[in-house]
Amino acid sequence: MPIITLTSDWGYKDHYIGAVKGAILHRMPDATIVDISHSIPPFNIEHAAFVLKNCYHNYPEGTVHIIGVNTEESDKNPHTIIKIDGHFFISADTGIFSMIINKKPDKIIELNIVQDSGFFTFSTRDRFAKAAVHVAQGKNIDELGDAKDSINEKILFEPVVTDSLIKGHVIFIDSYENIITNIKEPLFKEVGKGQKFTIGFRTYEIHKINRSYSDVPVGEIVALFNSGGYLEIAMNQGNAAGLLGMDSKDLVRVEFGE
Repeated sequence: MPIITLTSDWGYKDHYIGAVKGAILHRMPDATIVDISHSIPPFNIEHAAFVLKNCYHNYPEGTVHIIGVNTEESDKNPHTIIKIDGHFFISADTGIFSMIINKKPDKIIELNIVQDSGFFTFSTRDRFAKAAVHVAQGKNIDELGDAKDSINEKILFEPVVTDSLIKGHVIFIDSYENIITNIKEPLFKEVGKGQKFTIGFRTYEIHKINRSYSDVPVGEIVALFNSGGYLEIAMNQGNAAGLLGMDSKDLVRVEFGE
């Protein structure tokens, strides 16, 4: 039985999660529902995209991913379902799909199915759940609406590279306050060519890449490439972002050479 995942900015103190799960189970009592995260900062599609980008491929093909972040529909941002590599994503087309995947979807359908209520403030319950069950039951995605050729693009800032310098920035701070940058390991190796380097941010410098947090003493700063391949700055059993004064979009420089 295909899995339906939920990613949202609803938090855990309100009724929203329960209402959406109930709407799914009402139509499909044997559905497998997985909570990816409900702690996305409100309306932060970049945060939601990063979370999904780094975990959706761990689920089996056929999984349906409902994204309940900034879901209000407009002519510019229609409710949409896409299929990519055997996975399905349902959300408003705010540009979030383009931040999760790095190629054109196999199929793009603008939803035209009727909502389950006359209210338009909870489309995840009243429309997305309905579409997700349709797909999870093995029905044709084309029955959900009209095919489109493209999705809205939201361009994420890439690192700036010169001969011996990479200028990147912080793209994510996780629950441990680890600082994740947009500098990936292949780029680091390509530009560095094995040279010595300095990772600079605020007034701090790091001159070594480690393999794990415990490679340094408790409370010390460590740089490593995380499981997603991103350059991460952390503190062994500490809260790096808060203690170092780092925030999203802050500059991180990697300079190579003697």
